[in-house]
Amino acid sequence: MTEESAGQREGKPAFRLRLRRDRTLILMTLPAIALLLVFTYLPVLGNVVAFQDYDPYLGDNGFSAMFLSPWTGLENFRRIFADPGFWHAVQNTFVLFLLQLVLYFPIPVALALLINSVVRPRVRAVAQAVMYLPHFFSWVLVVTVFQQILGGAGIIAQTLRRHGHQGIDLMTDPGIFKFLVTAEGVWKDAGWGIIVFLAALSSVPPDLYEAAAMDGAGRRRRMWHITLPALRPVIALLLVLRVGDALTVGFEQLLLQRDAVGPGASEVLDTYVWWNGIRNQDFGYAAAAGLIKGVIGLGLVLTANKVAHLMGEQGVYEK
Repeated sequence: MTEESAGQREGKPAFRLRLRRDRTLILMTLPAIALLLVFTYLPVLGNVVAFQDYDPYLGDNGFSAMFLSPWTGLENFRRIFADPGFWHAVQNTFVLFLLQLVLYFPIPVALALLINSVVRPRVRAVAQAVMYLPHFFSWVLVVTVFQQILGGAGIIAQTLRRHGHQGIDLMTDPGIFKFLVTAEGVWKDAGWGIIVFLAALSSVPPDLYEAAAMDGAGRRRRMWHITLPALRPVIALLLVLRVGDALTVGFEQLLLQRDAVGPGASEVLDTYVWWNGIRNQDFGYAAAAGLIKGVIGLGLVLTANKVAHLMGEQGVYEK
């Protein structure tokens, strides 16, 4: 029995027929697949540098230098695990991640529910555009805006001095730095989360709200029994993605403010890799730290996705 006849018997077109039917879509996806291979999967081969004392000047180019650089085995990993600065960066990274998860993640959901409750479409569109605008700002501009408000010469400090009080400089206070960078992240990216949740809310049939209202359900009961269940799959999906990206808490943002508060408060894994590996041209050390970060991130994604399955959600991928 041929593959074509077997597939047709099961009611599913054979592979050859599907290939012929979807050839236009396949041709359209080939450039995207090529870009993904070149810029995403091909660089994965560079992780071999983590097991070498890599010197890019040994070869004619960086690729040939990989074959000429001496192997060091797990020496780079031993150096990283013996460095107290690495564990301090890991601690700062997880503290920032937890703060962002608790303080940052629920805010787009709450704002999306607030905007969705606004009846007038024009008011809703204006509020949505204003909140989404900071997403296009660079981190330099975001830090500058906060400096002009909370810095030693900012609006708050000048107002206090004008009324006879001592000025404050919140931008150089290491004690509140983690809350400060979380607030900057909320102001910059909460609008993007609102777009996603509003798109999910637009798929809820209005008939459900009308039927619930006819049954006597108030605004709160409609939100609890209709709106939040509609958002639950999107919240689970974004939460899994956020957990997988837990060790990436902001590179440019923290590097820009590193000198103001010192490495003790601002050092995270990304800045640790850049400062100890790239800046000192110890590429094997930087690659080993980056590989550790990638493995931990993969483990967090798999764990979060498994938890999502146990809660009855689809997660990033199906079981």
